[in-house]
Amino acid sequence: MNKWAYVFIVLGAALWGLIAIFVEGLYEYGFTPLQVVSIRVLTSAILLVIVVLVKNPALMRIDWRDSFYFVGTGIFSIVFFNWCLFTAIQETSIAVAAILLYTAPAIVTLLSRLLFKEWLTMRKMGALFLTLVGCVFVIGVIPGGTSSVSAYGVIVGLCSGLGYALYSIFGKYALEKYSSMTVTLYTFIFATVAIAPFSGLWNQLDTLLKTEVILNTVGIGFFSTVLAYLLYTIGLQYVESSRASITATIEPVVATLIGVFMFREPLSGWQLTGIILVLSAVMIVQEKRKEAVQHSITYEVK
Repeated sequence: MNKWAYVFIVLGAALWGLIAIFVEGLYEYGFTPLQVVSIRVLTSAILLVIVVLVKNPALMRIDWRDSFYFVGTGIFSIVFFNWCLFTAIQETSIAVAAILLYTAPAIVTLLSRLLFKEWLTMRKMGALFLTLVGCVFVIGVIPGGTSSVSAYGVIVGLCSGLGYALYSIFGKYALEKYSSMTVTLYTFIFATVAIAPFSGLWNQLDTLLKTEVILNTVGIGFFSTVLAYLLYTIGLQYVESSRASITATIEPVVATLIGVFMFREPLSGWQLTGIILVLSAVMIVQEKRKEAVQHSITYEVK
């Protein structure tokens, strides 16, 4: 199952890489970052409730004393990081926002060491280094990058990385008691309850019913959210948080390729080098079976 776990994580991250298409599509109709986050979490919550009711209503049962798990995944992570990410896209660019978001693996690696006592191996550190360098090359920050990015854009971008990292941390705790479907469901229910009342979406019902807006809503709600998070959360059950987060950095690579093939954006040699580095990190982070088993046994003993 371990190899399939990485496949699920990569597929989920690839779907996340599509999100800028739908975000930009909604921005064209005048929606604010807060409203786009609301559209994302509300649509996702509705879809997930339908799926769970059809598949297995028992998955909706939780101990409400565990609500803090979902406050963590839904509010501190999903709402916070999405607002920061979508604001960073407006303030900087999709590429710059992506690299700032992917400071998350470094945060997850450090937090996982402190909270879960996960091994900080040389292989993992090497993969993390390749990932960070690769992401920098992909967005074109170096060589020859510009310094025109606003301080506010950098701050909210870095905060998006922190919020993104918190999903892996809180999610790991929640998965000790609940299935991946239950965790994902309540993540978006809590996120919706927290943000929808402040969105003002009811003032734009006519716009929401336009065909293009509906298509972008389905894209951001189903493909880049529900399906993506289910795949990632399933994989997270079998993979350490830090390793899962590093593997998910395939997302900015996907975003870059979409820019090249869909929007005819040029792909420089440095960007191609960055893609290769990130893909190499994904392979390197998967430790040999024997080594992983040894670490697992040691962790259980501790």
